[in-house]
Order: sequence, then structure tokens, then C-alpha cells
Amino acid sequence: MSKTLSSGSPTAAHSNRAGLNSPARVLFASLVGTTIEFFDFYVYATAAVLVFPTLFFPNSDPTTALLASFATFSIAFFARPLGAIVFGHYGDRIGRKTTLVAALLTMGISTVIIGLLPSYDSIGVVAPLLLALCRFGQGFGLGGEWGGAVLLATENAPPGKRSWYGMFPQLGAPVGLFLSSGIFWLLLHVMSQDALLAWGWRIPFVASIVLIVVGLWVRLSITETPAFQKAIEKQERVEVPVVELFRNHKRSLVLGTFVALATFVLFYIGSAYLLSYNVKVLKLPFVEALEIQIVGSVLFGLFIPFAGKLAERFGRREVLIATTVLIGVFSFFLPGLMTGGETGIFIFVIFAMALMGMTYGLIGTALAAPFPTKVRYTGSSITFNFAGIFGASLAPYIATWLQANYGMAYVGYYLGLSAVITLACILLSGKEEI
Repeated sequence: MSKTLSSGSPTAAHSNRAGLNSPARVLFASLVGTTIEFFDFYVYATAAVLVFPTLFFPNSDPTTALLASFATFSIAFFARPLGAIVFGHYGDRIGRKTTLVAALLTMGISTVIIGLLPSYDSIGVVAPLLLALCRFGQGFGLGGEWGGAVLLATENAPPGKRSWYGMFPQLGAPVGLFLSSGIFWLLLHVMSQDALLAWGWRIPFVASIVLIVVGLWVRLSITETPAFQKAIEKQERVEVPVVELFRNHKRSLVLGTFVALATFVLFYIGSAYLLSYNVKVLKLPFVEALEIQIVGSVLFGLFIPFAGKLAERFGRREVLIATTVLIGVFSFFLPGLMTGGETGIFIFVIFAMALMGMTYGLIGTALAAPFPTKVRYTGSSITFNFAGIFGASLAPYIATWLQANYGMAYVGYYLGLSAVITLACILLSGKEEI
């Protein structure tokens, strides 16, 4: 059953407000929000390798402590679909703008609280439990953020520019990774490792409050998207979007989930797992390991707009097919590169993050494409976050476990299998579905 939330003469009012959304404002609002969200998310991922095993799991051997830290890291991915359902419901019912503000606050508050938590030495087992709860809050907020940011960009895009506009919120991931790695790199240059473990690690989490204020200011300055305004005027909204989604759009939901599988597996092998491998296995200093990750984030960011331009010329589906094939080929080289010392690691990062930019730059628009406006926020968010569960939540854990028990070749097999599954799902999807 559909109903409108407006009365009187909504068309004129909405038309006037729509004019306030300049392209620059829309794209900046979509980019700044995802940058903040991913900064918060990756600050945790970096700390999960560098400090959390020591501070929150001190009674375990190093490998077990790292796996326990990665387990709390994975909690957010299981919270993300729940956030997608809740925020998606309100995003499809009351609008993209208000929901994006709420998602940003949820993520931001959870991050700041992590920076204030006492360690295991202070309160015992309660410390990792509180850490897990805050990590759940991070995932819940990010589950509602990503889909809304993509729609903010693509639903304001002019004809023929959806891939280009949809690329901008995706840039938030490499920018957030760059900032999170960079701040830890900076801290390690101005304080000792002991000081970082004692109190310095808290700075990135608490400092994110500044970014949150900037994000809220930008988000509150925009108006609703034209597509959602039309849904209001035509009374197309549904009472419970998630019910409509699972009733009539199951195919798009399943295919979209696995279309994004290789994207997630590649990224979390090339970021969180690589960072832990460099520090724990190769015994690289924290600073050098972070420098490698910073280089990766730059390459990641550079190839996202490149993917957007290629998609406008050759088609989004075609570029995704080619990139997925290259990820599969790359998986055969992974073992040799990862065991090839620092030179091999740098080559691995160059190719992994270039491919990551190519696939991630298009995945947002691709996952939103098959869903109608009335369930698009919910549909794209749930699809993206289901993919996060299958492709990202346990990727660092699985890669660490495979490498420790079977060798690096099996990490390559893991990435290759994900590419095969993704390619099959892209080929099963029609052009209108991607």
C-alpha cells in the first residue's frame, strides 16, 4: 500500500528545493559522508592489527590474539545488513537526506566511544565485549550510509552520467583508507610504539568527531533527490520496503550480492590481511607496513575515476567483466608476490589496488541499477552489505588461517574462487540489471 507524506501542492515546493542541489554540492556531500564513514571503519581495521590484540586480548598467543581481533572486526559486517534494513526502510519512506544524517551520527558516535574504552587490564573481559558492541554500532551505521550516498549521487545524475556520478561516493573508501593509515603513520613518527599502545591509539577515534561535524554540515545543506521527490508525488512509496524487496526482487538481491563478492575479497586481502601479514609474518616495522598501505590507497583512488570514464565509453557491465577476469588471473600470481619480499609486496599492492579501483568504482551504481526508486535504498544497501558478509567479514580471518595452515597458495585459490563466482553472476545479469 502506498501513501504520500506530503500535502497541499508538493510538486512546486519540491521543484524549488531541487534547484538548490548543484552538482558540486551533491557530489561533495556523497563523497564527504562516505569518506568519514570509511575513515572510521578503517581506523578500526588498522588498530585491529596494530594495537587491539595487545590491549584487548593480552592473554592469548600472538596468532590467537590476532584472530580474536579480526573476529571483532568481522562483527561489523554482520551488523551492516541490519543497518541496511533499518536505514533503508526510512530512506525509502521518509527520504535519503534525513536517513543519511542519522547513519552518519550512528557510525560516528560508535567510533568516538571506541577511543574512550578502557583496556583489558582495566576492566577485564568486559573490555573486548564493549569493543565488540561499538564495532556492531559502526557496522550498523555504515550499513545505512553507503546505499544512501550512492543514491544521493546517482539519483541526481544527468542522463548518461550515472556511472560517473556513482563513482564519487566510492572515492570515500580510498580517501578514508589513506587518512586512517596516514594518521597512524604520523603518530608513529611523533611518539614511541609504547606511547601509541598506552594512549596514542585513541587519537584517531576521538578526532573523528571533527570529521563528523563537517559531514553533518554538508549533509544538512542538501535537499532531497529528484527521483525520491517524484516517488512522493506519484505516491509510489511502499509501507515496508524490505517486504517488497524480498517478495519481488530476490533475483537482483542474490545476483548483486555475489557480483560484489570478488570486490570485497580482493580489498580485504589487500588491506587488513596484508597489513597483518607484513607486521606479523614479514616482521616489517609498523611504519613501513603503513607506508605500503598508503601507497595502495592512492592507487585505489586513482583507478576509481578511470573506471567511471571507461564505463561511460564501453559500458559498466563490460568493464566489470574484464576487471573480474583480471582479478582471477591475478590470483595465480598472488602467492609468488606475497612471498617475494618487500619488492613482491609492492608489486602485489600496485596490481591489487588498481584492480580494486576498477571494480569498486562501478559496483555502487551496478548494485543500485536493478531496483526501482521505492525500494532502491533498501535494495542496494542490503545487496552491498550481504556481499560484505560473504566477501569481507571473514576475509582477513580466512586468509590468515589459510596461510598459517596450508600456505599462501591457498590464499590465491580463495581470491580466484571469488572471481569465478562473481564472473558467473555478472554473466547471469542482464545489462539492465547492472
